[in-house]
Amino acid sequence: MRPRLPRLWRGVATKSVDPAKIRNIALVAHIDSGKTTLTESILHASSYLSSPGTVDTGSTTTDFLPAERERGITIQSASIPVRWKDWLFNLVDTPGHADFGMEVESASRVVDGAVVLIDSVEGVEAQTKGVWKQLDRYGVPTRIMFLNKLDRPGASFRSSLLSLLSHRLHPHPMALTLPIASFNVQDYARAEPGIQGLVDLVNWEVWKWHPDGASSRHPLPVDPEKMKELDFIPADHPIIPHLAPARIQLFDNLSMFSEELMESLLGLPPGPQSYLSFDNTVLMRHLRTASLKDEILPVLCGSAMKHIGTDLVMDYVGALLASPLDLKHDPKLDKGPLKLLAWKVTWDKRLGWMTFVRVYSGKVNKKTTLLNSTRGQKERISKLVLLYASQTEEVEELSFGSVGVLLGLKATRTGDTLEAAGAPASSHSSLRDIVPPPAVIAVSVIPNSHGDLQPVQDALESLSRTDPSVRIDNQEGQLLAHGLGALHLEIVEGRLRDEWGVNFEFGKRRVSYHESLGPGAPKRESQLWKTDSGALVSIELQLRVLNSDEEGDSNWDGNVVVDEKGQPFDPPTSVGGTHRTLVAQGLASALSNSPNTSLQMSHIHINVLKIDLPSGVQPSVLTGAAAVILRNHLRDAGMGPVLEPFVALRVAVGEDALGKVVKDLTEHGADVLDLGTGSLAGEEVGGYVEDGNYVPPGWLSPSGDASRTGAAGAPRLKRTINAVAPLSQMLDYSNRLRALSGGHGIFEMANAGFRPVSSARRLEILKEIGRA
Repeated sequence: MRPRLPRLWRGVATKSVDPAKIRNIALVAHIDSGKTTLTESILHASSYLSSPGTVDTGSTTTDFLPAERERGITIQSASIPVRWKDWLFNLVDTPGHADFGMEVESASRVVDGAVVLIDSVEGVEAQTKGVWKQLDRYGVPTRIMFLNKLDRPGASFRSSLLSLLSHRLHPHPMALTLPIASFNVQDYARAEPGIQGLVDLVNWEVWKWHPDGASSRHPLPVDPEKMKELDFIPADHPIIPHLAPARIQLFDNLSMFSEELMESLLGLPPGPQSYLSFDNTVLMRHLRTASLKDEILPVLCGSAMKHIGTDLVMDYVGALLASPLDLKHDPKLDKGPLKLLAWKVTWDKRLGWMTFVRVYSGKVNKKTTLLNSTRGQKERISKLVLLYASQTEEVEELSFGSVGVLLGLKATRTGDTLEAAGAPASSHSSLRDIVPPPAVIAVSVIPNSHGDLQPVQDALESLSRTDPSVRIDNQEGQLLAHGLGALHLEIVEGRLRDEWGVNFEFGKRRVSYHESLGPGAPKRESQLWKTDSGALVSIELQLRVLNSDEEGDSNWDGNVVVDEKGQPFDPPTSVGGTHRTLVAQGLASALSNSPNTSLQMSHIHINVLKIDLPSGVQPSVLTGAAAVILRNHLRDAGMGPVLEPFVALRVAVGEDALGKVVKDLTEHGADVLDLGTGSLAGEEVGGYVEDGNYVPPGWLSPSGDASRTGAAGAPRLKRTINAVAPLSQMLDYSNRLRALSGGHGIFEMANAGFRPVSSARRLEILKEIGRA
């Protein structure tokens, strides 16, 4: 049952809000790191919910789709406005599974900050790095790291923080809170897991959580001599002598990024008391400045399941993360021309098409007529609503910096720019687009009857509008749906049946192979195309294979297209009637289907040197001309290397199953890179250096310290295998690993890009797709 909003709470987000107090933030992480649980804890702490739901019972607010509750995972991002003190958080809970990376992609485009979660037992994982790169790609300026699940056996505050350095997430992680595993000193000696309190080094106080779930705050003395006279913590507690040095090191490390703070510290009287009595508001101001410049990564910790640390997360989100005014825009844009970005489009049986927007300048209301400047079409708004997960509230307007939903838009897709229709042409411009991750797996979609064909095609078209990472095409009469993974296609299949009610069957899944450029040289006549009237259109192209150090452009599906000056060519999604946009659409059409194998072309560098359109010829012919001319080039070059998608694989198994798992991987074409102990301590080599950073002692997390050293009980016997494998051989890997490891093995996958295959493997692929 979905939780209902308190009537007094709803509507509070519709009041006029100072943009400086808005925080548009996303929660991102590897799967099972606790994002949805932290979201529930935030909603409970902010009085949105009287009691939080749980993932295990399927009662969470943001995971409201039937498939999400059935599987216990987040499939789509969900947005909720949350009031906390005098801030308004537009909170976006995102999926952690790589198969739903498009949801993280679109959320990353419109947020100004992110809370990145880590499971403190596992440390940085494959998708942690994946979502971090997505935040980098869209320039999300501010982030906070939350080390979650410190109540679990084996959790380690020290190892988790060191994993940030070893995996090169940030060179200067800065711990603002420390965990208190227990207020009973004997629990440290017994290496008991748990977390009962937190030390806030900035505000210089201790938070204590009681067995009934209530918390209390206790200020710490500024006189070090009084540390052992506290009534809320035993005098012999191991953390007491560590508190003052930890705060002093926080000051020293932060002063490396602020000359003003450095001068203030140099002017202090000697002794720790000067640091302990320093004005906390001044310290917070320097922290915010360093955070906005990305010079430091604030690190918090706790347990979202037990609501430990949630209040501190929200306090520091408001204090340190960027507001819309902190972005590199003119602060007066709230009074400027209207400009919105559609960052997500969904379909609701009751409400119809729902377009999620971020207001980048101006204000929008129901009477505003919009121009979709990306597609050149006018749009009319039927309603403006705020979305509280699955529930909506109608509002009169959305102001600068806001995130909301427009109803009634007919043609807008994810990534489109919306402006006021009456604005002068000189003010029209497109905001940066949102580019879907490349599809790696495909499945044939077979309608049950001829009468089902059109409904199935319409449903697929609607689905691809809500999820741009689903790509639909027709190869030799076969309808294909391409996705980001096997789980992604399972969800696609379920949504087609449940939301659109169409009748079809899925065929055999296969990975999406690509082809690259062949070795042949183009013929001179391949540069020309004759129109129906006999006029010759000339488009001069120069093609080569991408070098190993060159990265493909996601706008061009892994190819690179430049003009005669070497500048990026207009992307194929551009609209308008210019010669370049028309040529771009033709090139994209030719690249989508090889004349040799019907595979998508990839890893090709195309230089558009010259476009010659005879006078009197309609420019629209350039799209067809570009497609034909490029296909001629590809045909002249002959068949090129076939590329296969690979995945980076990390498998954790017991020592007894290690040999069988390695043998299975090598037999399925995997390249085993290394074997490790599986503990985070084994990953603390390389990466960013520890110098200049606070490295917490291991005993702060007793059970994590013991499990790593073997001081209490046997050391971990888990072994880790890192490998790179062809995706085609890993589609059923969960079943294979379960059989090999007796159900005790776990694994994670991440996209490792496309790689050329051997001649023998190429022949297998060509037979598989019916080309040999």
